[in-house]
Amino acid sequence: MILTKDDYINYVKFDARANWRTTCRARFFGDEPWKFILCMRKLEYWKTFSGIKKILFILPVMLNELRFHRLSVLNGYSIPVGVCGKGLALPHRGTIVINSDAKIGENCRIHQGVTIGSTSGSAKAARIGNNVFIGANASIIGDIDIADDVAIGANSVVTKSIKESKTTWGGIPARKISENNSHSNLSPLLFEKNIR
Repeated sequence: MILTKDDYINYVKFDARANWRTTCRARFFGDEPWKFILCMRKLEYWKTFSGIKKILFILPVMLNELRFHRLSVLNGYSIPVGVCGKGLALPHRGTIVINSDAKIGENCRIHQGVTIGSTSGSAKAARIGNNVFIGANASIIGDIDIADDVAIGANSVVTKSIKESKTTWGGIPARKISENNSHSNLSPLLFEKNIR
């Protein structure tokens, strides 16, 4: 959760590493997924303001909310503010739908076509651990838990909790297909020593 300016800077640095970036700056043309992440992080930080600071920032917050909405539509994302931990990688444009009750840990990579939602009339959605890779068109449905260091293959449907960390899952319904962890699918910049 982003509570201070230092938290905001730290989140953006980890997001940049997760997206294989050497700089936090977005290119003027293109770079829409990265612009979306930057806009989302700024909103997460500004939403913590209270008192006079909240009043002073009301116009920038409103403008950033409009920009966030525009980038969401442009990219095809339905990702609420405050759901994703630092180190979020969104490598492609394309439909991504995440329930507002979902919780996504640090260093997660989410490809296009992914749905993380609820089912059976419940509003509750998945709680996803750290260092998780979610392949294209995968669906994670229901009030379930996904352990750390898990890779979920493309087109998989996960409807039950995955308790075994450092494993790979795939299929419909998803089942364990390997003892390999997710790290080969994530940016190696995230696992360098001495990063803060």
